[in-house]
Amino acid sequence: MSFSFTFAAPPAAHDLSVLLGRALRLDDAGAVRLTAGDGVLAVYVAVLTPKGLLDRGATVLGLRTLAITDGTFDVVVSIRALQTTVDAALAVASPAAASPATDSTETVTISVPSVVSTIVWAGISPPRGGWQRMAPLAASGFASAARAGIDEVASAIPAGVGELIVHRVRGEVWGRPLPEAAHLPTGTAFALESLGFLDDDPVQQFATGPWMRLTTARGHVLVKQSAWSLGV
Repeated sequence: MSFSFTFAAPPAAHDLSVLLGRALRLDDAGAVRLTAGDGVLAVYVAVLTPKGLLDRGATVLGLRTLAITDGTFDVVVSIRALQTTVDAALAVASPAAASPATDSTETVTISVPSVVSTIVWAGISPPRGGWQRMAPLAASGFASAARAGIDEVASAIPAGVGELIVHRVRGEVWGRPLPEAAHLPTGTAFALESLGFLDDDPVQQFATGPWMRLTTARGHVLVKQSAWSLGV
């Protein structure tokens, strides 16, 4: 079965392309989950996920929502394939629509590439309702924690090491409590920074059950930990 969706104007397609480019830098062989319905496209990207049943690390997902004019589906596709499709659709649009700064109202239709069916994290669905608002956190704390963690990971992983060692080091660094918010893993800072979701405004916090949602004007980061509490 084939699917497609349409953006009412080119800027949303450009935004999706930028997000996919950032996601590729995290995992050049990764996948993205797309859910469409009621005029909204939700784009989920896995930033950190457990490896195997004995891995007690957190699941950290990035989420961006974009307005669309049509389309109803829930699929998982290759990040690279989707970005190629989006960029190709923009390339055949008019010169005005092809510019990221365009104010064109030309619609852009995207054909969804072949579905990937073996992505475990895509079966984890954050709840849609019941979120409890918590106190906001300063964006600067997330930015500094992300930069420190990126530097630490880079210095701790020599070239040519195996995937298991890389995952262990990243798990140790990004699994630590965030200095300014011990109920959150530092991996949430990495997700906000690497996906381009941070700005100067505070990061809003929401909680429901084992899930936390961190929200800015640019996107959301969702985190599900194996065991934690709101004791802060």
